[in-house]
Amino acid sequence: MQNHCAVPNCTSGKFDPLPLFRFPHDPERSKKWVEKCQRKDLIDKSPDQLHRYYRLCGKHFETSSISSDAQSTVLKDDAIPTLFDMSSQSQNGQVKRSKETTKDDETESRGGKKIKKSQADTAKEDVQTVTEEEEYREYLKSLFEVLVLLGEQGIPPTGPGDRKQDGLGSSNFQALLEYRMNCGDEVLKKRYDVNKECCSSAQLSQLIKVCEKCIRSKLVEEVKQNGFFSLLTDDLLKISGEWYLPVFVRFVDQSNCQRERFFGFLSFEGEGDALAEKLLSEMTDKWGLDMEQCRGQAHSCSGTHVIKIKTFSAKLIERYPMAVLTLRSTRTLNVSLANGMALSGVQLVMSTFKKIESFFSQSHLLQLELEHAISIFYPDKEEKVNELKEICRTSWTRRHDVFEVAVDILEALLLCVDSVHDNEDMRWNDQVTHDALEISKALADFEFVMALVVLKNVMTLTRAFGKNVQGKAPDAHFAATSLKAVLHSLKEVSDNIDVYHEFWNDEAINLAAAMEIPVKVPRSFLRKHQSESGTIRPDSYYKDHLSVPVVNHIVKEINELFCEDHLKSLRCLSLVPAVIEQYKSTKPEEESIQVFKNYIPNAGSLSAELHCWWVKWSKKGKGETFPSNLHETLQLADVRFFPNMLAVLRLIGILPTLALEDSCNVAYKRFEMYLENTPEKFKSNSLALLNMNYDVEYDLDSMVEVYMNTYPDRGEVM
Repeated sequence: MQNHCAVPNCTSGKFDPLPLFRFPHDPERSKKWVEKCQRKDLIDKSPDQLHRYYRLCGKHFETSSISSDAQSTVLKDDAIPTLFDMSSQSQNGQVKRSKETTKDDETESRGGKKIKKSQADTAKEDVQTVTEEEEYREYLKSLFEVLVLLGEQGIPPTGPGDRKQDGLGSSNFQALLEYRMNCGDEVLKKRYDVNKECCSSAQLSQLIKVCEKCIRSKLVEEVKQNGFFSLLTDDLLKISGEWYLPVFVRFVDQSNCQRERFFGFLSFEGEGDALAEKLLSEMTDKWGLDMEQCRGQAHSCSGTHVIKIKTFSAKLIERYPMAVLTLRSTRTLNVSLANGMALSGVQLVMSTFKKIESFFSQSHLLQLELEHAISIFYPDKEEKVNELKEICRTSWTRRHDVFEVAVDILEALLLCVDSVHDNEDMRWNDQVTHDALEISKALADFEFVMALVVLKNVMTLTRAFGKNVQGKAPDAHFAATSLKAVLHSLKEVSDNIDVYHEFWNDEAINLAAAMEIPVKVPRSFLRKHQSESGTIRPDSYYKDHLSVPVVNHIVKEINELFCEDHLKSLRCLSLVPAVIEQYKSTKPEEESIQVFKNYIPNAGSLSAELHCWWVKWSKKGKGETFPSNLHETLQLADVRFFPNMLAVLRLIGILPTLALEDSCNVAYKRFEMYLENTPEKFKSNSLALLNMNYDVEYDLDSMVEVYMNTYPDRGEVM
């Protein structure tokens, strides 16, 4: 392999600024290149060998065959070398020795003695040096090819059987390298013969970091090309004992398709403002995201990390006021509201839901056990039984009506897990019976029952709104106009909380009595307030520590998640043709569209363009169908004739609240698959980026270049 020109006696050298071009893969063009440069020794070599190991410099091509920009020099696909100076070449294509090359008066000092060294020897050493560097590049390229293959397929490089003391001896990565050597990879063989290994654990770690860096640079470039974006985060994950925050970015690409990209994991170690500053610094300085272009943010978090996420969100808005806080489409509104409450009873409910989902997903037999229990508690209500069974076969703990469903099946759930824990017929293993016991303890706690009943009754007021806002375009548009009614209902409950809490308390007590659960104040509270333990009544405790805080939290969160600018953006869904057709007598609100006035190409023509858009879609012909969602509207051929409307639709498209079409919602599905299919010990915050973005066009040569620049000393060890 060479990084100098293959043309005999070409003066282009190792440090010559002229670009070098690989021989083409196409057999016909490759043959023409060989003929033109008169290298008979290359005639028998395959196009693949020529492509990998030989180059021609730019001086042999017409200027019109080469295109250059600030970043790269590219040869046109049909380019053929035509410029050659053959005056110093013989008929067989070998270099004639000139007067300069016949002299051997070059000397060098060794041990105080001057010795003569022929120029031919000097040239030979220079060629040898070049060959070593190119072999090292090709060696790195082989490593990256194997690493990328494993990453794309979600196969851990260090699995399955390696131990730290064994290095990479039995790893997937080493196995593929050995396969390549067996198939004739001479560069890897040479490396193995010299060092008795192809790649150390330390070097593999370096390769993974470089791979992550290169993939993310491509993602950042893609986002920059498409303008505005929204920032999304998901529930925290523990990888190698540390907490990490998954980060996604939503944007609309050049073909007007809504897209989400997984951008990677951020270390979540730290507290308060310092942590928020660190996260923002990594996104901007390390990743290269231009947060000035961020127009929305949405977060999914629960448990003890909620406060940290809220601090980060507030810091983001403080620094970048246009990054409006919204709901995330992958979580229902009611589940998001409950996850954000730091109340012990609510967190007990939400954590138990996660355990229930995990428990029944283990085996179809456990699901049948639950369905049998449901039949026992509703013996005369076949329709109700069938409905509940159908619901329980889905991910019901993520539904808009999750709390209503949970109350309906609570007694059946407790019967089911108790039966599994008893294990009288010895059907379940120890782990399953242990998990059943953990769930049973939570369900049989009155704090759980009371919290579930309160959540069910309060969240009934927000359920329809949440379902609509994450539904189809007409439903989301309607939701944006109905929020005031929802807030009015919540205020009425808050103003009369004594009356409502009394009803909720009675319902919880009756349900607990049916399940033989004693009504009491949580033990954790009594331990902290032992002097007051005899005077605290359960109904007073749950009113002050559950009912009131739940209602207040929901009102506060809804106001934060649906600020006026967010609602105006949602009302701009009136531009979707199906919504215009549905409300044909009502013209889309220009006032709402004005929220984007600084981002549209011609604000002066907005009114006229909006009127033309409304006229176009307000009259439906017979048998004609209109685009029913944002995705279909963005794909309209005519939309390019309405530049202001297109700009507004693109900005609505990055709202995290709106659910993506299945064809666009790829990143999050890959994320869930990675978490589900990758064992805990093999999860990698770096390789996950490659696995979830395997469709990103990467360049192995660029990866090699980045690696050599980042770790320049590695090439010395060959």
